[in-house]
Amino acid sequence: MRAGLEVVQGALELIQPHEQWDYNNTIGGYATTATTQSSTMNGFSDYGSKLPMNSERPNELSEWVEHVTKTLIEDLPESNPEESLQTHANVPTYGSVSPQMSETRPRKMARGNWSNEVQFGEQGNKGLNLIGLLFECAVAISVDNLGEAHRMVLELTQMASPYAPSCGERVVAYFAKAMASRVINSWLGFCSPLTNHKLIHGAFQVFNNISPFVKFAHFTSNQAILEAFQHRDKVHIVDLDIMQGLQWPALFHILATRMEGPPHVRMTGMGTSMELLVETGKQLSNFAKRLGMSFEFHPVVKKLGDISDLSMLQIRRGDTLAIHWLQHSLYDATGTDWKTMRLLLELNPRIITLVEQDISHGGSFLDRFVGSLHYYSAIFDSLGAFLPNDDNHRHRVEHSLIHREINNVLAVGGPGRSGDDKFKVWRSELGRNGFLQVPMSSNSLAQAQLILNMFPSTHGYRLAQVDGTLRLGWKETALYSASAWTCRVLR
Repeated sequence: MRAGLEVVQGALELIQPHEQWDYNNTIGGYATTATTQSSTMNGFSDYGSKLPMNSERPNELSEWVEHVTKTLIEDLPESNPEESLQTHANVPTYGSVSPQMSETRPRKMARGNWSNEVQFGEQGNKGLNLIGLLFECAVAISVDNLGEAHRMVLELTQMASPYAPSCGERVVAYFAKAMASRVINSWLGFCSPLTNHKLIHGAFQVFNNISPFVKFAHFTSNQAILEAFQHRDKVHIVDLDIMQGLQWPALFHILATRMEGPPHVRMTGMGTSMELLVETGKQLSNFAKRLGMSFEFHPVVKKLGDISDLSMLQIRRGDTLAIHWLQHSLYDATGTDWKTMRLLLELNPRIITLVEQDISHGGSFLDRFVGSLHYYSAIFDSLGAFLPNDDNHRHRVEHSLIHREINNVLAVGGPGRSGDDKFKVWRSELGRNGFLQVPMSSNSLAQAQLILNMFPSTHGYRLAQVDGTLRLGWKETALYSASAWTCRVLR
């Protein structure tokens, strides 16, 4: 009983506003400086809460979550000192939190009363009820009360639609699907999801066309790699998850027109489908040929953390090595984190470009649930500000990409999922393992600002430069971070 109640107390402590931005010193509506303050949940940093006077309101789901949080805290029953010492009985539960508590559980919070103090309108009040039920379901899953979680999942799937006008309701619908998968996986004891890479790659290309996030990752990393390759005649790029190689034509074009002449470029593209890797290699080879640039492509159907022999990557002495990793939550692209780190150290690259989603894959289920709820509410809100509800491109991205990411963060692994083998923040781990950060240059910042200029500033995209890292966010939520690293001693 105590364990179940402690989990719920932990959930209350986790429900904090997501990472926020400091908008001091803005240029053209985009923040260019920020001060890192104390750390908050899930390894996120707190950028303060100051917003410009003309700042947009937070997205609707953030408002709902904050209101539900306030209500949960105010609804805590008065504690009995003796009970508090023995069983933490002063902590409320979200439904039946464990089989052992079925006869003695405290009352639920009445979801219907959550909108008494603040009126959000019909859609907003429905959203409050949905968020409350979603939190109850998450806590039930976290303590393995699968029967109660299953009941709430069925209720959620009937109440929320992925095609709703409300961004918040769409988020809840996809979270409900992921949590349904989590319940099934927990009953079965394992999860081995199939991955349709062609479907994912197609949706990823659509995402690149309708949002700045992918372009931000590509252009900021290209600039860092270009600077590392300056005056180098033989260069080698290892892309840890190359997909369709959308990033590289732009870099090839710049390399081909260098004043000192183009280098010989070798590229190792890693992925899980040889067919797709070969097709990507052909496309890149044809593009390089049109530019008159010497180019070799080497496909590797392996994850970096699964490689036992570095010769598979065909690293040649004398080549300047760059490693690029656009981290995402679609699937595990690199294998076990500590093995991946070991290989990165052995490769001894001149530059590592890393673009991370500001969301944790490690830690407890509740930890991942709360962080991902804030994160994906901002992603959905950004798409909703740019595209109408019935837009086919928006549906394709939400269903084929974002839904899969949510499912991967919450559902994969069942009861065997552990945070021990997943780093919360790769930037911190690189620094702890002997890599030195290379500050993203002013040219990288300029590239990112040019990308954001393609979208009206009223849409809410924000750019910040923090301790040498470039960070892109939506309204008050940080979403993507781009950083560059090098080995302490280059061989």
